[in-house]
Amino acid sequence: MDNSEYSKRKYHQMVDRVSPRSNILVNSFKAFCSGGAICAFGQALSNFFVTQGATKENAGIFASVSLIFITILLTGLGVFSKIGKHCGAGTFVPITGFANAMASPAIEYKSEGLVLGMAAKMFTVAGPVIVYGTLTSILVGLVYYFVK
Repeated sequence: MDNSEYSKRKYHQMVDRVSPRSNILVNSFKAFCSGGAICAFGQALSNFFVTQGATKENAGIFASVSLIFITILLTGLGVFSKIGKHCGAGTFVPITGFANAMASPAIEYKSEGLVLGMAAKMFTVAGPVIVYGTLTSILVGLVYYFVK
């Protein structure tokens, strides 16, 4: 065995020794329950908006906006990261995960100023999604406009 193979083996042994052990079954259960709870809460919000007179489509939009607002508020207060630490991947149900991905860099780089800090860093994670989503929606809208 050459020296590089020996070094790799020793490195992997050290990593295995010092890395924290994770219980996949428990982590999966926490993610399932927390993601399910977020989805159930979103459905409850949607049902609430329907009872208040909103159409089913508008109720879904209001529920989504409410989930985004709550997530950003909890991110700003430093609570969402604590929830995510205990609940794991379940907290990153698409809409809450996206809201957290937008708010976290903005909050982190706030001290560097509004333009070069917060505004520039806010879109580092979600920027490509927003750019291509917006571009695609414009193109689809134009096609729809001219076809109709």
